[in-house]
Amino acid sequence: MTDGPRQRGCSAASGGDAGSESGKESGEGGVALKKEIGLVSACGIIVGNIIGSGIFVSPKGVMENASSVGLALIVWIVTGIITAIGALCYAELGVTIPKSGGDYSYVKDIFGGLAGFLRLWIAVLVIYPTNQAVIALTFSNYNGLRLLAAVCLLLLTWVNCSSVRWATRVQDIFTAGKLLALALIIIMGIVQICKGEYYWLEPAHAFESFQEYDVGLIALAFLQGSFAYGGWNFLNYVTEELVDPYVNLPRAIFISIPLVTFVYVFANIAYVTAMSPQELLASNAVAVTFGEKLLGVMSWIMPISVALSTFGGVNGSLFTSSRLFFAGAREGHLPSLLAMIHVKRCTPIPALLFTCLSTLLMLCTSDMYTLINYVGFINYLFYGVTVAGQIVLRIKAPDMHRPIRISLVWPVIYLLFWAFLLIFSLYSEPIVCGLGMAIMLTGVPVYFLGVYWDNKPECFNSFVAKMTYLGQKFCVVVYPGETKGAGNGEEGEELKESQAPLSQDDGETRKSADC
Repeated sequence: MTDGPRQRGCSAASGGDAGSESGKESGEGGVALKKEIGLVSACGIIVGNIIGSGIFVSPKGVMENASSVGLALIVWIVTGIITAIGALCYAELGVTIPKSGGDYSYVKDIFGGLAGFLRLWIAVLVIYPTNQAVIALTFSNYNGLRLLAAVCLLLLTWVNCSSVRWATRVQDIFTAGKLLALALIIIMGIVQICKGEYYWLEPAHAFESFQEYDVGLIALAFLQGSFAYGGWNFLNYVTEELVDPYVNLPRAIFISIPLVTFVYVFANIAYVTAMSPQELLASNAVAVTFGEKLLGVMSWIMPISVALSTFGGVNGSLFTSSRLFFAGAREGHLPSLLAMIHVKRCTPIPALLFTCLSTLLMLCTSDMYTLINYVGFINYLFYGVTVAGQIVLRIKAPDMHRPIRISLVWPVIYLLFWAFLLIFSLYSEPIVCGLGMAIMLTGVPVYFLGVYWDNKPECFNSFVAKMTYLGQKFCVVVYPGETKGAGNGEEGEELKESQAPLSQDDGETRKSADC
């Protein structure tokens, strides 16, 4: 099996406006994902994915492990700076390798199929289902009904299956709403400071520890903070749907990351103007407790604002993570059905349904902070591998066209911080981190059996082809036409076989597709 991109032949004739647009993008008459994400929506995806539930949940985890208010604020600032450095590295990779799939695509192209598959494997099993489950659980916790988490997921999956434009509009609206909610928190904090309520911000009290400082716990504080900044790389998953990605990808990153860092730092300053460290640690809903102390009869505004924020966070995560699974299936690393899109709506419905199902299963786990540790550790592991890949690519292909070229000092700084975080996280939480590594390594035999092994039994190939065909009929999906410049024109044999039933039985249907 080759490691290069798989091209999908698609004979569907383009018709109507949508068809013309997708046809132009793909360079042929096939169905294709459409370029509908402009700069505003791109910023909405980054900001909306970062500001999900982390700022409303993680302040407790950061404070508990940092051991003082002052060190907790330093953690938030440093984590924001490191996130900005990582985003700079991803901006270069995103315009150098302009493919959807984000770090999965970069790791695969730089380090090979197995490394890319392990990134995808852990994303499928842990990272993105867990991330979405944590945000959805926060949504339900702030409203008192756990069932709302599942309802939220199902509703947003339907929206994303229906239209890319609907999904991006939902993202834009809820991103604006969550920024307004955080602006309210910051304004109330400023009012508190003007009233002289800044006891815990004074240097004499800010570093007054309520437990002994421990390097391992400080590393875990950074891990909790990194969860709140998680999602900064999600725009790289939808590169092929960006309008003018060479311009809008780096521009959206440069706008969004400083904005989020500013909002996060000042929101945490606002929290400690109204709450002592003990009160903050005793609260499972930090933002709601803050609102109850300062808003009085209007305190209902805060849980509603938080619910809307987490709702938008789930939408953004569904939108981007489904594109990761779509990209993985297109490369032959996941079942080929996940690489198909709806013949009219041009949305990756099978990938979205798969994402929704895996997240619903993850909702069975209720320990939110353990989930955050899993997500933070594994994410940072692959963030570092991806940034290291930037250095490797500079060495292997120094003459490759790079619309953005940053100094290698930045990836080195990022990797030093990355090593510190992982080493001390392993030291402090060896079981949690070890289990995360073990889950990732279970992907090795899966890769060799499912991807590397070409000559599978005919009965197995026939079964997969029939299941793929049934899935296509149920979801009304076909293989998309490959975008310009992607791949080498080759297809894996197993993908040709799974495509054959549709080609043989549904030729006329595909010719009439209007996307």
